Formats: sequence, structure tokens, C-alpha cells
Amino acid sequence: MSEPQSASPPTVATAQTVEEVVRRQLTTALGGRRGMLEAAVPTIAFTALWLTTRELELALAVGVGAAVLLLVVRLVQRSSVQFVLNALFGIGIGWLFVTLAARRGGSEDEQALAYFLPGILYNSGYFVVMAFTCLIGWPLVGFMVGSVTGDPTAWHADKQVVRLCARLTWLLALPCLLRAVVQGPIWLGGNSGAIDADAAIAALGVLKIALGWPIQLAALAAMLWLLGRNRTPVSPLAA
Repeated sequence: MSEPQSASPPTVATAQTVEEVVRRQLTTALGGRRGMLEAAVPTIAFTALWLTTRELELALAVGVGAAVLLLVVRLVQRSSVQFVLNALFGIGIGWLFVTLAARRGGSEDEQALAYFLPGILYNSGYFVVMAFTCLIGWPLVGFMVGSVTGDPTAWHADKQVVRLCARLTWLLALPCLLRAVVQGPIWLGGNSGAIDADAAIAALGVLKIALGWPIQLAALAAMLWLLGRNRTPVSPLAA
């Protein structure tokens, strides 16, 4: 009796090029338009309620409530809850930072500003990590390719693939850098008094949305354009 052959990962079986693998992985990672919308709704709810009512706990509660409602819809539809959970986790971290600011004796304005700090820190850290992987020659997107070829590091043997993955990783990193560079000074200005706190909170709320999925879609479009120019065979990676 012959030994059973191990099955190839389904994505590799149907994808012929590295570009096709990365396109599929990116679509899954971003969650499409619905996933991006679900990520934006809690922030819109929080910002709108805070600016109109000045009730911080109400604004946080409505933001969480919006995320929970989206989660219930996903559960009823029996579809993936990943992106709603991401949004719920994000607003939960924001609430934690607000609570920490309150315990330190921060004013309501400082507490409201604290809600936006995790996003700025996240984008700063994510940019540093992705930039570092490119600078050391192991771009992060390469591991997306490796995750579906059965060997997480085989792609690194092909310098053409490494160059492609480095360009794609930089394109993923640039939106994070833009968010941190634009939002960071506003957050600092709001906390220091250089900028009116309400104006800073409103600007951060708008920018969190404007620099969210629209910028991510622009980066994705640039990545798809780059991917459309090349045809790097995927089969050698799986060998």
C-alpha cells in the first residue's frame, strides 16, 4: 500500500503566482468594505456622542453598543465575526486608556483624548515593525506567502520574491506612518493645551475615519497595481 500524499494547501493548489496568493491574503486580512465599515462605526459613534453631549461614559457605551450590535448581526448571519471582534477589542483598549487617564486624575478632555492614544501607538509600532522587516531583508508580506505554501521561509531563497514582498510591505507600512505623523501632533497639542481640546478630539475622530479605510484602500490599489505588473511563479516556493 502506497503512503498517502500530503495535501497541498488549497490556496497554493489554485494560485499560480505569488501575486495571486498575496491578493487573496490581503482581501482576507482587510475584510472587504464591510469589515472596514465595522471598524469605523464605533469610532464614529464615540466621537459624535462626545462632541454633542460631553458625556464620556455615554459616548463609550454607545461605541461599545454599536460594536456589539454589529457582532449580533454577524452571529445571526453566521458569518465571520473576526472584524467586529477587532473593532470591539479596539474600543475596549480605548476604554482602558480612558480609565487609566481618569485614575491619574485627568480631566474629561484628557480622558477623551486618551481614547485615541492606542491607535496612534499601534500605528507607530506597526510601522516600525514592518520597516524593520524590510530593512533586515525579511519583509513581513513574505510570511503571508509562506503561510500558504507550507514553508514559512522558502520564499526568501528567491530574491525576486523578496524584492516584491519588500515593496508590498512598504506600501502596507506607509498608511500607518501617515496616521501616526498626522494624528500624533494633534493628540500632543490637545493634551498640552496648544490646541483646543474639543477641536483636537473632533480632528482625531475625523482623521481616524479619513485615514482609516480610504487610505487603506489607496494602499491596496497601489499594491494591486504593483501585483498586476509581475508574474512570479508560486510553484518553486512550495517545492
